[in-house]
Amino acid sequence: MLELILGGQKSGKSRRAELLAKDWLQQSPEHKATLIATAQPWDEEMLQRIARHKLDRAERVPSLATVEEPLQLAQTIARLSQPDTLLVVDCLTLWLTNLLMPADVKNMPIASDYAASAAMLCVAISQSSGPIVIVSNEIGLGVIPMGREVRAFVDALGKLNQDIAQVCDKVTFMAAGLPLGLK
Repeated sequence: MLELILGGQKSGKSRRAELLAKDWLQQSPEHKATLIATAQPWDEEMLQRIARHKLDRAERVPSLATVEEPLQLAQTIARLSQPDTLLVVDCLTLWLTNLLMPADVKNMPIASDYAASAAMLCVAISQSSGPIVIVSNEIGLGVIPMGREVRAFVDALGKLNQDIAQVCDKVTFMAAGLPLGLK
């Protein structure tokens, strides 16, 4: 099972991914689940947000392990993928942000060819030996942004979401905490 969960901010994407992980874990005592977190705490608000998410996850799905990986997502999926392990990637939007608009430019160079990273990610997902649930934002439903860099990011994320949707068996759109099956 490969599922992409799309939606706006606070639409219920992560909660759905956690519920899928919880269901997976309850199906068999041999099942494991690992969340691959892509967020980085570049400011105090993000640090607090990450801490809150960790606490909430620990309460909702105590057996869900966490691996933090802001950049090497394809490699991490390839390394962790096992038939008995569900991987939850949360989220593609922050991963792409880390590649294209790093907050710490001195220590993290901007990816010169993010398309190659996206292609590697699609291959890693399609070749995984276990199930994967991928969370990403749908940010292309609003007005066209004024800034060139922001428009380029919206375009890049839209293309990435399309590419990931092609390799996934299932695509779900979340709105107001409710899932809508797209594929």
